[in-house]
Amino acid sequence: MSSTQPVAELLQAATRPMEDARGMPPSVYTSAEFLERELETIFAKEWVCVGRAEGLANPGDYLTYDLAGQPVVVIRDKSGQLRAFSNVCLHRMSTIVEGTGNKRLLVCPYHAWTYDLEGRLRGAPFMTRTTGFCKENYALPQIRCEKWLGWIYITLDKDRPSVASALGELQRMIAPYQMENYVECFRETHVWDTNWKVLAENFMESYHLPVCHAATVGGHSRLEEMDCPPGLRAFNYHWITKEASLAIGNAHPDNTRLTGDWRKTTALITLYPSHLITLTPGYFWYLSLHPKGTGQVSMVFGGGLSPEFMADPRAEEYVASLKTLLDEVNAEDRGCTEKVFRGLNADAARAGHLSYLERPIYDFMQYIAERTAGFERSFPLAAE
Repeated sequence: MSSTQPVAELLQAATRPMEDARGMPPSVYTSAEFLERELETIFAKEWVCVGRAEGLANPGDYLTYDLAGQPVVVIRDKSGQLRAFSNVCLHRMSTIVEGTGNKRLLVCPYHAWTYDLEGRLRGAPFMTRTTGFCKENYALPQIRCEKWLGWIYITLDKDRPSVASALGELQRMIAPYQMENYVECFRETHVWDTNWKVLAENFMESYHLPVCHAATVGGHSRLEEMDCPPGLRAFNYHWITKEASLAIGNAHPDNTRLTGDWRKTTALITLYPSHLITLTPGYFWYLSLHPKGTGQVSMVFGGGLSPEFMADPRAEEYVASLKTLLDEVNAEDRGCTEKVFRGLNADAARAGHLSYLERPIYDFMQYIAERTAGFERSFPLAAE
């Protein structure tokens, strides 16, 4: 299948009004050619979240990430600055480091060419007889890296506007939480057998909670309490105001920043293309997604607590209960989203009408159509 069919079908779906909206067509999820278009027009261009800054607290702390086929290392340098580099040795082009950890130097595992935390070549064994070689001429190419409200973002696009310029409206909307002060307590990576957009859509709508999560959070999810307003250019969102099932879901007694309904309101945020956050008065959890093929998605999964719960003597207990719950929720989501991808590959698969509770999916569809197919989104003047 060429990308022509998915693009035409996507444009047809994106032009429907929300009141008569259907989901994205199956071909948008199953076409390898369309995925290549997504990698080129979305993941090679946009800001992508790789985790929280507190996860790289010390000089030499690093993490790795593959962005649109490009290996990247993000590291805290000796001065405390966050940097991102190409994770490819400048000698024979091996990748240099894997996973996460702490390094005093970045040493290539192939021939031990060695780089400092600022990306400069510091050692190259047995190169003294090579005419014209000068290690001062070698430095790992830098990748743009920015921090926003505690999150680390990277992009391959040298001309992309800053993260803060794109998310200023969101920052104002969620300012009462002071998310920048929340503390990440765990970060993991997983691979699920589904399309990245299926998992993104699953996170951004709460319509599925009573059914998919019947054994965990579903019984505490009252759909009539959810507010799903239209999204904005760089993100969509919805709100849930309720008494949480976990104590950490509501504001800590020592939290004097949040008042009224803010003390029991959860924000569910999708930052395009693939950073998904559940932000509560007491904790947050997030996913950052990247496709590994039409039927696989690489997922960074993490979570943590607000500063008041981190300062509580029971902080370790709260972290453990949060992690236990989220592991159970993830297991449920994995089952649901992998079933959806299997269904998308059926000859009889057709996208049905969306509920008003799936408004974020409609906005996400129009974002995908804009990036991959030239669809023109429109927004009220007040939301620009």
